[in-house]
Amino acid sequence: MAYDIQTWVSVAAFSAGGITMGFGAIGAAIGEGYTAASANEAIGRNPEQSGDIFKSMLVGQAIAESAAIFALVIAMMLLFTNFTSHILMIPVLLSAGLCMGLGAIGAGVGAGYPAAAACRGMARQPSMSGRLTTNMLIGSAVCQTPAIFALVVSFILMFTDFSSSPVSPTWAAILGAGISSGFGAIGSGLGGGMVAEASCDGIARQPLTVTSVTNVMLLGQAVTQTTAIYALLVSFILMFKSFPATDLLAPPMALLAAGLCMGIGAIGPAIGEGFAGRSAVDGIARNEKHIADLTRLMLVGQAVAESTGIYSLVIALILIFVI
Repeated sequence: MAYDIQTWVSVAAFSAGGITMGFGAIGAAIGEGYTAASANEAIGRNPEQSGDIFKSMLVGQAIAESAAIFALVIAMMLLFTNFTSHILMIPVLLSAGLCMGLGAIGAGVGAGYPAAAACRGMARQPSMSGRLTTNMLIGSAVCQTPAIFALVVSFILMFTDFSSSPVSPTWAAILGAGISSGFGAIGSGLGGGMVAEASCDGIARQPLTVTSVTNVMLLGQAVTQTTAIYALLVSFILMFKSFPATDLLAPPMALLAAGLCMGIGAIGPAIGEGFAGRSAVDGIARNEKHIADLTRLMLVGQAVAESTGIYSLVIALILIFVI
């Protein structure tokens, strides 16, 4: 049975909508569950703080939920928007769905880390409830930035007119763009959450270090976001660079490989940087006198972990501009 282009566009839109929400539900659910588990643990330790802990749990869960809401928005648009009948809309819609679905995983899980730590901290240090909530909000918000990158790329893919571009290799560039930002957001969301969790734990352990701990948390989180920015850069190049028409298989495969290279290559460095940042923040809370040494060591360690993400960026750019 033969199907026209519009039928395949609809198939792609419906499939992408399911993929988006399916993957997008994973991270938020894990982050929210982790927050709730820590809230129960905290109330068991200090029942008198149950009111503040309960409110903190709900706020933290709401932030973790935002990544899934981004996925829900994209899924609804994929399901109920009338897209043009052009063959390139098929990879466009699939790419948008993959991008937002994968991009929501790390942010959802990562945002649950500081929320959980804030609940535990309120049981340990009730007087710091307000500061813990503030720190949680800041740390969780940073975790959402890679999901926002994925959201932006998904919107651009769905509402950019690619009809004047050659089908090949544009189809591969489009898929590579979504894959790059989708996978690239996972590590940064997780790594940023690890640093923020240590910050909330540190403030509860030693309230006098709150300023130092928060400052280093933001620095450590900023470094964990860099590989997601590399992935976003590669996505923009793949979406907006003009590629000559070709009947060969190698050029489109090079563009698809560039997206895979940068997206997957961004996961490990960001998580590794999260480990380094988490330990530095924890060390500062224990011994603030050595903040300079710990910060320097954190940055050096993160720079070394970052190098592998830079290697991925270099190879991705070679695949786009040289191969």
